[in-house]
This record gives sequence, C-alpha cells and structure tokens, in this order.
Amino acid sequence: MGINPNMAEIASLLGETSRATMLASMMDGRFHTASELAYMVAIKPQTASFHLAKLVEGKLVKVEKQGRHRYFQLAGEEIAQLLESFLAISPPPEVRSLKQSSQMKLLQDARTCYDHLAGKLGVQLTESLLNAGFLTLEEKQFLITAEGAQFFTDFGLDLDDLKRKRRSFSHACLDWSERRYHLAGALGQGMLTHFLSLGWVTRVPSIRAIKVTEKGRAGFKEVFKFEV
Repeated sequence: MGINPNMAEIASLLGETSRATMLASMMDGRFHTASELAYMVAIKPQTASFHLAKLVEGKLVKVEKQGRHRYFQLAGEEIAQLLESFLAISPPPEVRSLKQSSQMKLLQDARTCYDHLAGKLGVQLTESLLNAGFLTLEEKQFLITAEGAQFFTDFGLDLDDLKRKRRSFSHACLDWSERRYHLAGALGQGMLTHFLSLGWVTRVPSIRAIKVTEKGRAGFKEVFKFEV
C-alpha cells in the first residue's frame, strides 16, 4: 500500500457522469437543492440525493440545512480550481440540439468559475488589466502594481477588505474554454460582485452563464478598453 493520498477515491467520484455534471453545475458558486440539481442533470431526485451524499462524504461538496431543506454547494474555491483544470483537458461535449449549442455559446462567452468571471469575458478582462499595467503575472499569481492599486480603489473595490479574506487573493486560473488564464481569488470575486452591483452583468437562470447588459458593454469599453 502506498503512502500517497488516495487519488483514486476522488477520481471515482468524478468518474460518474451524473456526479460530474452536478459538480459542473455547482461551479456557479451558489447553493442548490437536490431537486434543482436533479432537474439540471435530468435524473430522479432520489438518485441525485444518493450522488450528493457521496460528494459530501468525499468533501467535494458541503451541505447546509435550513429548516426541512438542505442546500448543496462546492466545498470551496480549491474544488472549483480542480474542476476547471479537469474541464481544460476534457474533450468537448457532443452538441445534439440547438438548445445545447446556445447554452455552450453562452458559457464560452461569459460564465462564473465558482465566484469569479471566466470564459471570453473573464480572459478579456484579465488581459486588459495586464496590458494597462495594473496587474503582473508571476508564477501563476497576479500581483497588483501601484497604478493598479489606485485603479481598483478608484473603481470602487476595498482592497484591504479583500486581502483580509481567508483565501487566495489573486491567483491565475486556467480557463477551460479559452485555454488562457483569468483572474481568480478574492480579487476576482470582488470584481464580479462589483459588476453585478453596477448592473454591468446579470446571471443567466439554470446555467452558470453571465450576460453582459448594455450598461456593461459601455462600461467595459470605457473603463477597461475592450468591446464585448
């Protein structure tokens, strides 16, 4: 028996299609009921509950109880990073309907990766910050420059508050659809939250896609110098 961590246990959890699909659905960072996840995956609620129990036991998913209801969420940002890495090396799904094609396009354009922006929009935003000299990339970590600190503060972010969070501050996350890095961590989460509060982006129901509003199109062009 080896002394290394049991990767096979995690691989077996990810190796079942329904469980893998539920995990991908939870990459929107929100809590979901078993019934909601069952609908997303097109399986019976009892089957979804069985799979969710396995995922909770394997510490990939956490559960919170509110009265008679139970809500499920990814266990943390590191799990989302793991899943995004798997997606980056996975073959693309076979698209069998116009609905699937439309949803895939939405996800590739803009989506959440747990609690930060991903897809083409996330990568465009990150490259805009790099090109402007507000961020630098060193060993898969984004570092804020002096000019960047002033920019983020002027834009409305509280950097000190974000740095106090017990998590990575600004690491680079490999985007599965763009195959380039996007901004993750507390800074990435702070940016997405601010975009939502400004009304620049909205969430798409049922999938983890993000839609840019007309106000957002104007804002990204004016502030970040790129067109959506």
